[in-house]
Amino acid sequence: MRVLAAVDKFRGTATAAQVAAAIGHACWDLGHECIETPIGDGGEGTLDVLGGANRTTRVTNPLGKPVDAQWRFVRDTAIIEMARASGLTLVGGAAKNDVIAASTVGTGELIDSALNDGAKKIIVCVGGSATVDGGLGAIKAIKSPARLRGIEFLVACDVQTSFTDAAKLFGAQKGATPAQIEFLTARLHKLQQQYLDDYGVDVSNIEGAGAAGGLAGGLAALGASLVPGFDIVADEVGLHELIASSDYVITGEGYLDNESFEGKVVGGVQRLAQQFGKPVSVICGDADAEVRQRIDAVTLIEMYGERQAFDQTLTSIESAARELLQKCTAKK
Repeated sequence: MRVLAAVDKFRGTATAAQVAAAIGHACWDLGHECIETPIGDGGEGTLDVLGGANRTTRVTNPLGKPVDAQWRFVRDTAIIEMARASGLTLVGGAAKNDVIAASTVGTGELIDSALNDGAKKIIVCVGGSATVDGGLGAIKAIKSPARLRGIEFLVACDVQTSFTDAAKLFGAQKGATPAQIEFLTARLHKLQQQYLDDYGVDVSNIEGAGAAGGLAGGLAALGASLVPGFDIVADEVGLHELIASSDYVITGEGYLDNESFEGKVVGGVQRLAQQFGKPVSVICGDADAEVRQRIDAVTLIEMYGERQAFDQTLTSIESAARELLQKCTAKK
């Protein structure tokens, strides 16, 4: 068989490339061809999926300290992962974050650098942010935002959150207290009106504008188009053609739940596989019971136990892939 391993990362245990390679090992051991294709949805890890960094720029982290942020620039296209400049991990996680002060200035500085280097297309991958500043920091850091009108400017989103719901839905994850969430929500409402007054853009009507604490909405005010991150990655890696030319598709992610089917990798891969009439299965670390019937799934914890699933993730993925391949071959 020609097997396509189109997989996301297992957060905290394996990158998407490592997961794809583990499935590839199982395929080759059993005499099957494997096309190893790491996939992202616009969140953390998407930069690596799209070729990895080849530029580094010193910018401002969410709390005002310098950070060397990596990004990619190839053939007039810049790919910026906002987590590299404005991510929660840069401040030591939610416990050490000052969510009121946290700013997306660094992401704006990367966009400005891309413009200065002559980018004709900029893709900003959002997710993993420390911020709920509505993108105001980024806007202020872009010295000549009018330059953005002459290029293709895309924001790769992995959520459908509205602009003013950003704090309510994700503030606690960034360290915000209930009182701070109320303050941040009020601030987003004011920014929403400010963007309408200053740029003539009503971000309240844009699906996904609340991504990365409203950064997506702020960039939309400057003319960016918000696009599902999975769709951007699928186009960049030629996923449609890869699925069409495969006999069997294996996807994967760390935890399978309802969100997996709402703009994330597993749901996107399943949808395309079904369009082309290809069988598809998913390998995951664990899964919610209510979604197990939505796709042919194997979970590492169920098969090998929690300790092995976490301590020997790649070995477990390879073993799970081998079982799926044998089952698929038996059906044929």
